[in-house]
Amino acid sequence: MMSNKVSIRRLATGVPGLDEVLGGGIPEFSFNLIVGAPGSGKTTLAHQIMFALATPEKPALFFTVLGETPLKMLRYQQQFSFFDLAKVNQSIHFINISDDVATGNFDTVMSRIAKEIKAYSAGLVFVDSFRSIIINLQHLANKPLSTEEFVHKLGNQMSSWQATTFLIGEYVKENDANPVFAVADGLLMLTQNVHRNSMVRQIQVLKMRGQPTRPGMHTFRITNAGLQIFPAIVIHDDPVAHANHTRIFQAKSRLSMGIPQLDEMLGGGLPEGYSLLVAGPSGSGKTILATAFLTAGLERGEPGVIVAFEQTPSQSWNPAIDDMVRSGKIGLINTRSLDLCIDEIVQHLTTTIHKMKAKRVVIDSLSGFELAVAPTFREDFRESLFRMVALLAGLGVTVLMTSELEDRYTDLRFSPYGSAFLTDAIVVQRYIEVRSNLQRVMSVVKVRSSNHSKAIRSYEITDEGLVIGDLMLDYEGLLGGQPTLSTQNTAIPPYDGDRLI
Repeated sequence: MMSNKVSIRRLATGVPGLDEVLGGGIPEFSFNLIVGAPGSGKTTLAHQIMFALATPEKPALFFTVLGETPLKMLRYQQQFSFFDLAKVNQSIHFINISDDVATGNFDTVMSRIAKEIKAYSAGLVFVDSFRSIIINLQHLANKPLSTEEFVHKLGNQMSSWQATTFLIGEYVKENDANPVFAVADGLLMLTQNVHRNSMVRQIQVLKMRGQPTRPGMHTFRITNAGLQIFPAIVIHDDPVAHANHTRIFQAKSRLSMGIPQLDEMLGGGLPEGYSLLVAGPSGSGKTILATAFLTAGLERGEPGVIVAFEQTPSQSWNPAIDDMVRSGKIGLINTRSLDLCIDEIVQHLTTTIHKMKAKRVVIDSLSGFELAVAPTFREDFRESLFRMVALLAGLGVTVLMTSELEDRYTDLRFSPYGSAFLTDAIVVQRYIEVRSNLQRVMSVVKVRSSNHSKAIRSYEITDEGLVIGDLMLDYEGLLGGQPTLSTQNTAIPPYDGDRLI
């Protein structure tokens, strides 16, 4: 009877994001499979882990079988920055067992692998591709080889020698070769999908014994540094974060938007820690309002971050923003790629927030954001937005998001994603026709748990920025018709959570 709890050490993989997905790293002495379609990044992932973990005290053996020769494989793997030539033949040894497999004898292959592991006292063992061994032995042997028997015996051998093992193989379907999957302690599956001009690579931990892993598919990129994984956003029920967020709401510390009249309309400014949606048609001044918000933060000593999908700060109305980005006072995440995932953006964003100790974040715009996201993820865009906003709320930053509206006059919808319910406050901008001229108007639609102005006010975009002017009194033209002036104020039409009715 066991009286002491066994503690399993977790090994850091050296792959950005992977340890987080695994729940802390690879369990020492575990028997793992890395599977996926050709070209999905299996060998690169294995090499990246190997170069991170191999030491003279615990060397790594990389067995190759009837695939790429070690020389050819090394030629390409040297292009990655994780490759350390000094470790080759010192901490890492490449061994080709093609001749042993060619005998068609199962025991010969096992004996060769065992001999090399024992000779080097290997702490890490990689076999690429173990499926090639099985297929060729099945073809050459007089009797069919049991895949489960081979993997089971190999796994037992590795455990007895206290080696952490990775078998690499090509499997396209998740349920392919279930007997192999059942024997493994850990199972990592890599996939890649091509949609027009976008390529999406993802990794999933189908199994990892003895530790909780992060569920779902996690996007990754293969760069000059190897694989970089972007763990899917998980919203935790954190009592401390919830208490802090509640405290912020109750305290109602107000932040200036950089436009005094708008602060007044919001009831004294935007409550700290809130998320604000600024919705309006093209040219209505959404980005101008956002840059004023960031500038006001800098004046208070609050660094900010802007995630720009449509234009760079140098293209914005205020050249000072570009100078602030260049001087490092404002963090910039600027991309027009067409194969992003929200998790990738969120990871870059949270890293920048922590690095700069940012208090204000601008996302300009949700329309550009959706366009930048790979088609694979657009179906879940609304859910991903919810996770992103919740995560940013947990960080305690104040967020301003812009959303492009189609100004049809008969139907006022704040966002094509039905995302208005995600935000704590909404400012809507509109065009109206006054005496054959277009005029801009805005109104505060909601500020959660706070009084705010319900007036519709005109505004102008000047060389000094956005200037809010007179109230539009007795205005009936928001959903069509013509505005008139009177001495009485009329509230805006009823609000059902995402649209005016």
